[in-house]
Amino acid sequence: MTYTPPKLLTFEQFIAEYGNNPCYELIDGELRDMEPTGPHEEVSGNIAGRLYAEILRTSCNWLIPKTCLIKPPAAEATALRPDVIILDKAKLNQEPLWQKEPIICNGRTIRLVAEVVSTNWQDDYARKVEEYAFLEIPEYWIIDFRGLGGLQFIGSPKQPTFTVCQLVDGIYQHQQYRLGDTIYSHLFPNLQLKLDDIMP
Repeated sequence: MTYTPPKLLTFEQFIAEYGNNPCYELIDGELRDMEPTGPHEEVSGNIAGRLYAEILRTSCNWLIPKTCLIKPPAAEATALRPDVIILDKAKLNQEPLWQKEPIICNGRTIRLVAEVVSTNWQDDYARKVEEYAFLEIPEYWIIDFRGLGGLQFIGSPKQPTFTVCQLVDGIYQHQQYRLGDTIYSHLFPNLQLKLDDIMP
């Protein structure tokens, strides 16, 4: 029996073929199906709505685009598609691709990313933690509302978990929250949020 490796895509091929398809992202040339189920999209929408309300309330010059790709400068064939992303409007003029495509290349334009965990949880808990820290994104949220992550990430017994990763000296410090816990965000210190509020 012969093993046939998956066909690898370049960033440009991915943009041409899948750039407008929210179901896919590209990691090291491999096409990844993001499996956006109804409950997954409900949780993403709940988070985006609460964050947008807080942005308006605090008059931050930030925005939450409907769709957006991140092209890490150090990764040749990678295009990450976070479930929720907050961008600094003042820094968009420094983005080389933004005027033509919703693609962010500079981590400093990004204030926060949130990923809602699917069956490909390894990407959210491992690969993206490294990519987002390398991009110096101040805060990264991992919303594992079904408790899918490995035991080393969410503990035992597995249960719904909301992880806030805050960048400190280039490394994410992780704080986990369970159902009933009030979530603290350094970027949004007055945000009133519990995992219960965003569950489908």
